[in-house]
Amino acid sequence: MDTRLKLGVVGLGAWGCNVARCLYELPDCDLVVCSDLSENRRTMAERNWGVQTVASLDEMIAQFPEITAVAIAAPAVLHYPLAKKALLADKDVFVEKPFTLNVADAEELMALAEERGKVLMVGHLLEYHPAVNKIRDIVQAGELGDVYYIYTQRVNLGRIRGDENAMWSFAPHDISQILYILGEEPVDVSARGQSYIQDGIEDVVFLSLFFKNRRMAHIHISWLDPHKMRSTTVVGSKKMLVFDDAATTEKLRIYDSGAQQQATSSYGEAIQVRFGDIQIPHLATTEPLKLEFQHFIQCVNKRLTPRSDAKDGLRVVRILEAAQKSLELDGLPISLKSGLARKRMPKLNPMDRQWTPQMPVAGRAPVVAVS
Repeated sequence: MDTRLKLGVVGLGAWGCNVARCLYELPDCDLVVCSDLSENRRTMAERNWGVQTVASLDEMIAQFPEITAVAIAAPAVLHYPLAKKALLADKDVFVEKPFTLNVADAEELMALAEERGKVLMVGHLLEYHPAVNKIRDIVQAGELGDVYYIYTQRVNLGRIRGDENAMWSFAPHDISQILYILGEEPVDVSARGQSYIQDGIEDVVFLSLFFKNRRMAHIHISWLDPHKMRSTTVVGSKKMLVFDDAATTEKLRIYDSGAQQQATSSYGEAIQVRFGDIQIPHLATTEPLKLEFQHFIQCVNKRLTPRSDAKDGLRVVRILEAAQKSLELDGLPISLKSGLARKRMPKLNPMDRQWTPQMPVAGRAPVVAVS
């Protein structure tokens, strides 16, 4: 008797084909059916994986009652209605990033999955990447010391989308990995970008997250760039590291380097810069997408809460929604607690008066409502 998880895939675009291919290759599941509006894509799936195909999720649910889980890899604008329909049909659901396009829809799906006792997992792929898990272990163990800041670059030339901007398309990867590595959420967010190719759809975005204890994260996203870069840099008080996901080998490097203030009154010796060894740790070479779906299958079979569950997806959508508001307000920081913008303050001229703890720091003002 075949006890493998029987599963269907919705959406056979560029990434959806990767999802279907991965599930077809995994021994612990049975890819039964794929759906897509395109007849050519359906024919390709039938030829490549020997699966049955239909045009819609409705047909999949009606014609293949044996499937117990659905993986949704359709365009982002369809994530919410498709995930809701699958949950209402009592299917466990994997939905690609971004989870939804607004907080209200994410909250509704999370509540629906809890109410029906269904597994709902979001495709935050980097949380399953061996390098990111190694970075998280290093950071959580304190090997870098106090983390000062993180910055990421996710840039390329193409694929330019018409249904979402570069931030909604790319930033879920970086936001989810930053939250996963640090184990905390930011207090506010700001973003600035520009639409050069299509009006109202930002091609490039610079997104900043601010955490407690002065930690910062900066995310550079673009589909209009001459380089293909997928990098993450973490700077700590003791060590630093760089993760280059575009590299074919040696993706992670740990630098035993830093700077510290010395207990001396001499101006020239006040700050000491240290350059040490570079460590290149061994990483597993398993495809992150397969690790992600192995986790999903395990969670479905054992009724476990996924690492990137609906709550994780909601956190990322909340940050993206605030960042979108900041984009529309030309970069004003948005508080993630109140949803209000932080008014920019003029820079203090030190010749005018001395700073006191009661005075606002330039660029970090009290929360005010924006009319």
